[in-house]
Amino acid sequence: MARYVYDFTQGGRDRADLLGGKGANLAEMTRLGLPVPPGFIVSTEACRAFLATGAEPEGMFREVSRHLSAVESDAGRRLGQPDDPLLVSVRSGARFSMPGMMETVLDIGLNDDSVQGLAKVSGNERFAWDSYRRLIQMFGSTVMGVDGALFDRKMMRLKDLRGAPDDLHLHAADLAELVEAYKQLIHEQTGDYFPQSPAEQLRRAILAVFRSWNGERARLYRRREHIPDDLGTAVTVQRMVYGNLGPDSGSGVAFTRDPATGRPGLYGDYLPNAQGEDVVAGIRNTVPLAELERLDPRSYRQLRDHMRTLERHYRDLCDIEFTIERGTLWMLQTRVGKRTAEAAFTIAAELAEEGLIAPQEGLARVSGDGLARLMFPRFDASATGEPLAHGIPASPGAAVGAAVFDSAEAVRRAATGEKVILVREETTPDDLPGMVAAQAVLTSRGGKTSHAAVVARGMGKVCVCGAEDLSVDIVARRFTTGGGTVVEEATVLSVDGSAGAVYAGAAPLVDSAVMRYLETGERSAHVVGVVARALDLADDLRRLEVRANADTPEDAARARRFGAQGIGLCRTEHMFLGERRKLVEEMILARDDGARDRALDALLPLQRQDFIGILEAMDGLPVTIRLLDPPLHEFLPDRTELAVRIGSAEARGEQPSAHDAQLLDAVRRMHEENPMLGLRGVRLGLVVPGLVAMQVRAIAQAVVERTRVGGDPRAEIMVPLVGDVTELRLVRGEVEQVLAEVSAESGVPVHCPVGTMIELPRAALTAARIAEEAEFFSFGTNDLTQTTWGFSRDDVEAAFFTSYLDKGVFATSPFETIDREGVGRLVEIAVAEGRAARPDLKIGVCGEHGGDPGSVHFFHTAGLDYVSCSPFRVPVARLEAGRAAGAGETTSDTR
Repeated sequence: MARYVYDFTQGGRDRADLLGGKGANLAEMTRLGLPVPPGFIVSTEACRAFLATGAEPEGMFREVSRHLSAVESDAGRRLGQPDDPLLVSVRSGARFSMPGMMETVLDIGLNDDSVQGLAKVSGNERFAWDSYRRLIQMFGSTVMGVDGALFDRKMMRLKDLRGAPDDLHLHAADLAELVEAYKQLIHEQTGDYFPQSPAEQLRRAILAVFRSWNGERARLYRRREHIPDDLGTAVTVQRMVYGNLGPDSGSGVAFTRDPATGRPGLYGDYLPNAQGEDVVAGIRNTVPLAELERLDPRSYRQLRDHMRTLERHYRDLCDIEFTIERGTLWMLQTRVGKRTAEAAFTIAAELAEEGLIAPQEGLARVSGDGLARLMFPRFDASATGEPLAHGIPASPGAAVGAAVFDSAEAVRRAATGEKVILVREETTPDDLPGMVAAQAVLTSRGGKTSHAAVVARGMGKVCVCGAEDLSVDIVARRFTTGGGTVVEEATVLSVDGSAGAVYAGAAPLVDSAVMRYLETGERSAHVVGVVARALDLADDLRRLEVRANADTPEDAARARRFGAQGIGLCRTEHMFLGERRKLVEEMILARDDGARDRALDALLPLQRQDFIGILEAMDGLPVTIRLLDPPLHEFLPDRTELAVRIGSAEARGEQPSAHDAQLLDAVRRMHEENPMLGLRGVRLGLVVPGLVAMQVRAIAQAVVERTRVGGDPRAEIMVPLVGDVTELRLVRGEVEQVLAEVSAESGVPVHCPVGTMIELPRAALTAARIAEEAEFFSFGTNDLTQTTWGFSRDDVEAAFFTSYLDKGVFATSPFETIDREGVGRLVEIAVAEGRAARPDLKIGVCGEHGGDPGSVHFFHTAGLDYVSCSPFRVPVARLEAGRAAGAGETTSDTR
């Protein structure tokens, strides 16, 4: 028979797949001898079995009863015992941390009888009734499906009646009254009663946690964090310890290093006379963890020692939850903590310097996405003026947007393209869609360990918490500052997550310190030093070269400063825009070869000068120049616009422009229903006489010019949209003829390797034949994705990609991260067959996948020689190429 339940002494952190992250880490702390309240874990296998059938797995609750008996024996009390009740907590615990996304129920075992016993044995009647009302509230919303806001309203109404500023000012009799109101509410809403049987409470709570794995907020979080849907959650059942027994008790969350900056030390929040849920929910503002040293020196010293033990054992930033029960410290959870991008780089570097991890492991613990966030701009401090409010800098960065006061409005406005700031008293897991949609989150309550802070840091969102001077009125959709300023919904705000400041209006932005370093080499900021060391290590480790997609000398120069080792894609069509469009029109409208040649002759010196500038910027490095790719009609005016212009002239009794008439005739003649699959790429070169020759002559003459002045030009010529080797053979013959002519004319030998883009499935599947004529391949993964999936990117992303992501067809857009099973398989086939035909074949990728972190790892494994991406993604690609090379030497998972 399958086994579903495990004691804390029967596991460790290496069994997180089975025991969930929370359970595995509790077992690990138990093995380390730390003070962990006893308990047991219902495994992820049990959850998967339940979700598959909708019924509790056979034998599971018999196992639960046996393990519960062991906890009862250890405590000397039974679950819900009337005179001295044992109470337990029931918490979710997935393989990967999903803070607040699934359910928790505390104080299981309380009922109308045992609450009296708890009051007597604790000597604290208020504590007993407070625990009972918490159980009914959590159980009612989590297990029985009652809207949690209805409980909150009853609490608020009672506080208003009693004139109590918070729940601490409610007396035992008040809480007893609230218990009855809560029970009545459950009956009104469900037709059922709150269960008095402790065993039934436990059973239903465990199953509710299982169900919460498929809750809307959990599914949304998994999609965003790319967590598989089939893992399931474990359930941890643990003896309750109480932080709400009085001033000598409390709960807190601690970090072994600052999760915002990475600086070493003890960071976190403590809330006297409170349970742990109060800390993360931001119901009352916490005190800094350092204040615990004054309140309870002994517990503080013990906590500090345990934190040191955990950091050295896990060799990473640890996020710890703890409770002090009448002066006794209990460790309730630890996990590898979520952190900002700056903290990730700092912590990885410092742990490597301390010898706790190898440098390669430090590199594995940072990411290209994190580096990209550090390259974002920040506010110009000299131009921001006085802030509206200050709060706790919970997640750094700079964000500007319109204030909104609920999640639905944030989603609605963001869907129209508007940037928004989500403002709440405190966030709850139900606010996740709004947090995803918003540029930043601002709360008037909570600290660095509140729900808003933890989730925002995990998502890389700007966040300011605990802005106490703000009075947030959700109903009126506005907030009031301590100075009396009223800020209505839709008012533009600027939120500085690094300084914890909020400003009215759109504050001006300046480049980040990391961006200044990439542009100038300046290393004054601390974070720049650790980023530079990570990039240097990545450059030493990586096998993949990193090139840039650049079409101008300015872009090429920037890419080189950012560490690019050449240009993998220079799009020549971008050089035909602006004033040159008229010359392209003349070429298209030409009635004979002479007129076409005159237009091409006029374009030649302009193209040549473009190439000279780019080759100069990339002197000594390869520059892959793609011949004209898009359909020619893109260089002509819009058909409807031309027709209207001609029709308007005729309506006025005027003779339409002959040029307009010619253009309209050409547009109609060249019109295609699906131009992306029409006359473009290599097809243009074969159909339009002289076009390839003009472009190749401009490239060759630019090479000659740079060579004569002592340069080292390394131009490569790439033919786009090849589907058959014959196409490439014909164009290559013309290319080599022109190169030979320019060499003879100039007396300067010109050799430019000729290759092709692999952007059609047929090209990938006939790569061996195409390699007979190509000296290099470059995968155009944008078009390869379109033609493999049958998608038109311009149409489908807005039409149905959101639905496909929601339904799980995609984990992420195939235009963002390479589709390994389909497009990736074509890449692997083309690499293998191309190299079999030509062993020295150079192979790269020049679609935007070349700068996507996950895709870079795939291209490394697939055996490509280089990736090419936009200049601003070059540092990201460098870092990820190094991480991909080092992945075989070390593994780390800090999701």
